[in-house]
Amino acid sequence: MKKFNDITMIEGIGFDSNIYLFDDLIVDTGTGENFEYVLNSIKNAGYNITDDIKRIVNTHCHFDHTGGNRLFSAKIAIHELDAPALENGDNIATAAYMFGKTLEPAKIDFHLKEGDKINDFEVIHTPGHTIGGICLYDGEMLISGDTVFADGGFGRYDICGDLNMLRESIQKLSELDVKYLLPGHGPAVSNGSEHIKLSNRIIKGLW
Repeated sequence: MKKFNDITMIEGIGFDSNIYLFDDLIVDTGTGENFEYVLNSIKNAGYNITDDIKRIVNTHCHFDHTGGNRLFSAKIAIHELDAPALENGDNIATAAYMFGKTLEPAKIDFHLKEGDKINDFEVIHTPGHTIGGICLYDGEMLISGDTVFADGGFGRYDICGDLNMLRESIQKLSELDVKYLLPGHGPAVSNGSEHIKLSNRIIKGLW
């Protein structure tokens, strides 16, 4: 585990996404296949899974970020355009089939959109990896899901995604002042703006 200000990062293992804890919520839940590790990490961070975690915020609908939702008794928030994939148990749009899994239909409690506030964070709609991908930004930290990663990386766009949308989303993120980049996979890094600008330069070079 690592701490960035008041945010606890639980590093993903196996196919799991990174998981972020702060206040009364958890951002992404991994596949659910390594739940003992996740549960122990949550306990070590001083959280009670039932009493302290009231909301799940999913950065997008893919199984490696949402498969663990079912293991929490918390309300679920996801962008309104990615919500139907979870509500319908769509194993193509959620990419569950790529992991040899199926995803049961889930109740979505909050349908997020651009500009919504989640505690001190603003929702930024960043389609491209999925149509309803989001990032969370508080003026210093960016929880970026699979839109951008450290060292110039960015999410794939061949699973119900779109390269042009992703290019536009990364351009939008490159205009932010980001101290800490907290991505969906891989390391979290300081000097986040530099990493995002590198991603922006690389994706601009793609057809």
